[in-house]
Amino acid sequence: MASTGASTAPSSSSQDEDINKPLWKYVAKFDKLSDGGGNISWQCNFCHQVKKSSYTRVRAHLLRLPGQGIVACSKVTTKDILEMQKLEDEVKLRLKSNALKKVPLPHSIISLCGSTSFSQEGYDSKKRKTTSSGSGNPLEKTFNMVAHEQLHAEIARMFYSSGLPFHLARNPYYVSSFTFAANNPIMGYLPPGYNLLRTTLLQIEKENIERLLQPIKGTWKEKGVSIVSDGWSNSQRRPLINFMAVTEDGPMFLKVVDCSGETKDKYFIANLMREVINEVGHENVIQIITDNAPNCKGAGQMIESQFSNIFWTPCVVHTLNLALKNICAAKNVENNQLTYNECSWISDIAGDVMQIKHFIMNHSLRLVMFNEFVTLKLLSVADTRFASVIVMFRRFKLIKHGLQAMVISDKWSYYQEDDVGRGRFVKEKVLNDIWWDSIDYILSFTTPIYEMLKACDTDKPCLHLVYDMWDSMMEKVKIAIYRHEEKRYEESSTFYDVVHNILVDRWNKNNTPLHCLAHSLNPKYYSNEWLHENPNRVPPYKNFEISQERLKCLKRYFSNSEDRTKVTVEYAKFSTKSGDFGKVDSIHDRYIMDPKSWWVIHGSSAPMLQSLALKLLVQPSSSSCCERNWSTYSFVHSVRRNKMTPQCAEDLVFVHSNLRLLSRRTPQYMQGETKMWDIAGDTFDSFEDVGVLEVANLSLDEPELEAVVFMDDGNEREEEEEDEVGSNDA
Repeated sequence: MASTGASTAPSSSSQDEDINKPLWKYVAKFDKLSDGGGNISWQCNFCHQVKKSSYTRVRAHLLRLPGQGIVACSKVTTKDILEMQKLEDEVKLRLKSNALKKVPLPHSIISLCGSTSFSQEGYDSKKRKTTSSGSGNPLEKTFNMVAHEQLHAEIARMFYSSGLPFHLARNPYYVSSFTFAANNPIMGYLPPGYNLLRTTLLQIEKENIERLLQPIKGTWKEKGVSIVSDGWSNSQRRPLINFMAVTEDGPMFLKVVDCSGETKDKYFIANLMREVINEVGHENVIQIITDNAPNCKGAGQMIESQFSNIFWTPCVVHTLNLALKNICAAKNVENNQLTYNECSWISDIAGDVMQIKHFIMNHSLRLVMFNEFVTLKLLSVADTRFASVIVMFRRFKLIKHGLQAMVISDKWSYYQEDDVGRGRFVKEKVLNDIWWDSIDYILSFTTPIYEMLKACDTDKPCLHLVYDMWDSMMEKVKIAIYRHEEKRYEESSTFYDVVHNILVDRWNKNNTPLHCLAHSLNPKYYSNEWLHENPNRVPPYKNFEISQERLKCLKRYFSNSEDRTKVTVEYAKFSTKSGDFGKVDSIHDRYIMDPKSWWVIHGSSAPMLQSLALKLLVQPSSSSCCERNWSTYSFVHSVRRNKMTPQCAEDLVFVHSNLRLLSRRTPQYMQGETKMWDIAGDTFDSFEDVGVLEVANLSLDEPELEAVVFMDDGNEREEEEEDEVGSNDA
């Protein structure tokens, strides 16, 4: 009897048979029976049972197929079954490709090279007989290559004639559609036409998307959901408002509202919010996030007065961006003189940077020379972009040595002849160490703000981190300024006082009771490790501001006094590490474990507080996902597109947005040919107007991302003179 895991080697006469019956290798075969049939004696490599049968029952045994007259294998695993099924599928595909087919005649080569159109005349109307070797026939192989080349040409011509961006080739749905068509020949098939695409198929796909989104919607009651909204004006000056639902599973596009002809006051916006809340279910909504505009704030307060369990939360990223603007672009107005006097030098440095950028990028020869010395793009960032000044400073820091090498090269004098004065200015600044020291100083005290902005500029859970991040950020800003001014910590600094007051003012406008409650429910902030990192830290229950705001939240969440008493008792035990919360593992895991996981493992003794924590610890703090969705509505209503009904446009935006959101949840989104396939936007010119907004929100100042966006498949630089980043009206 053969040993386990082994099988006898097939003879040369049966090799072709074994290739088409791949599951033989999972059994040990013995001599064929002399019963006149196709039965053979074999032993399963998994359960070691000895059987006598044909390959059909071997297959049924291994794949656990019922009703085949043989007992299913009890030891084979799901992983093994999937592996075997894959082998079976490959055989089926190979046999299908080897079957009789229409083979293009030789003269199709002539039509490929010399004609601008292809027709069915290049294919014989009668099926040709193939040899027993199938696709091994050299003539057929040659004609298959012609078919491949013809299909390549047809696809390429579709791109060229319609002005489709080459980024479409990275779209996984583009790849899967042609792959399916090639592997599943459908005789007489014609692709869907104009009307079918905009009617029946659109509705079918919308229903499919809604089905795929149901698992996410099913978690809303348990996990809670944040409604995120943001407004903008498209290229036709239509005022639009986006609404999205965000959970830890990702953002979901809900609707976009065209507000043309409407007065966008707090009452109008509150009505829109109310409609979306009712659609989602008010009992599922934790917060509604918007920017800090007065009409949004007023609408948020109206929602809070109607729904006690829903909080209006201003977007943290907008708040931080406004703080950076107040510091880096201080206005020279009467009530802002102190700030202007202390911060105007930053605006001067920013002006120098912009002057250098324009001098280089507004002249093709100077831009060519710049590309010779610098490997990164010299970005042009719109003033309304988040942290636009800091992004530009960071980019200049990265290309410093390349700029210096450029202005001391022999070519520089030649390329500045048309504007010697500005050329001299650029050279003086680029070679001025004091000027570069000023940029370093700006980056040193703004980097903590910028890093917090980046950390919050996501749809990932971070609501519970905002309070601590803000405290830590302000502390780091003070350290950077005092180190530069060489002052002791207890001394006074006028410049720091100005920056500090700007940050405090913005925090007071941004802070909500929900930030404090979420902070209070993070077990990390009660751990000795976290408290000992800074001597000024105290646990949340000892912080007066946090305690007051936490009580406000609990009063709104639990209107019944008995329930409120129960949950406050649970919080007391949690915060003081009493009862089950005082166990060794519970205390040890507070610092090292993800807060949600900690509550799942250690929070069952406080069910009311646990339920609340599991909702608040998975909420976002910004409207970033809405911003990354801005280009979609403009894409649908582009002047390059045919007119469509409002409902058709709404459905197309819904399908377009949620297909992308679902795609971003797959592992393939971050690897292979389809990596970040959708970041280049929707317009033909990927770096024109709002089409690049998705790129901008993915931290365009990062060189690693730039390599994905700005390089083609040959890793050669694209000749884009200026990359206009999408704007945002904060």
